[in-house]
Amino acid sequence: MKHLFIINPAAGSRDRTKKYTEAIEAACQGLDYEIRVSEAPGHCTTLAREAAETGEDYRIYACGGDGTLNEVAAGAAGFHNAAVTVFSGGSGNDFVKLFSEPEAFFDLTRLLDAEEATFDMIRCNGDLSLNICSVGLDARIGTDVAHYKRLPLLHGFAAYAASTVINLMKSISEHYVVEIDGQVLDGEFTFICACNGRFYGGGFNPVPEADPTDGLMDVLLVKKVRLWQVPGIIGKYKNGRYKELPELVTHYRTDKVTVRCDKPSPINLDGELRTAQVAEFSIAPEKLRFFFPKGLTWQV
Repeated sequence: MKHLFIINPAAGSRDRTKKYTEAIEAACQGLDYEIRVSEAPGHCTTLAREAAETGEDYRIYACGGDGTLNEVAAGAAGFHNAAVTVFSGGSGNDFVKLFSEPEAFFDLTRLLDAEEATFDMIRCNGDLSLNICSVGLDARIGTDVAHYKRLPLLHGFAAYAASTVINLMKSISEHYVVEIDGQVLDGEFTFICACNGRFYGGGFNPVPEADPTDGLMDVLLVKKVRLWQVPGIIGKYKNGRYKELPELVTHYRTDKVTVRCDKPSPINLDGELRTAQVAEFSIAPEKLRFFFPKGLTWQV
């Protein structure tokens, strides 16, 4: 078995390439391993796909945060010979909060002794996402976080909070046409999120019961919200209490949702920005082998 470590120097608040390299070299003596460093956005995907396309048995480690993991997962999804994990080091590290001990993903010795699960992926237009996608206010907030996370004291949830405040001052709701479960919903929405995983945005847990193995997305449609309503809503949304907001939030479990916007709009794919006028989210035919430290659980 080969071990490929893909380091993203842009992940988190500072470049951790040296720290990652030292930890890898110390833990992997006697193993067949290689270290590659991403040179540009999307390069992690290319490196992972190149390894998977060899047909050799690979374990691929995304060295960074959620964006790095999403890039690596997109490159390896659908390849039966390649399994993926994250050697955590980003600013949010949200996807692994799915597991009973997220801190274990910072310990490479534990990642080298692993077990596996097969996870779904979300396809959005031409891209793949492992965790959570969104359109609307939520997408603007999530993708703008990168602008704030490298500022002093603005890491993880603090960066997300700063992005939230600034985007709330711009606009809260927009007109969308949403096609879901045979329905066409035409109206004002604050945002639409499609969940495969459970955590994002530095600790938001909108759908605690989301299951990345069930072949379905948990979709939340949030109707038009007034500014004065935001303080009373955001805490409930963050903590997965959407059922307490039936007048504003509708929950669907589905394998496809299409969102049509009046103009090209931001789309959030695990914190990465895409722009399109139509966003088609669906469960991808490609599955992902994901490995994690032995003894951890992720089921509800």
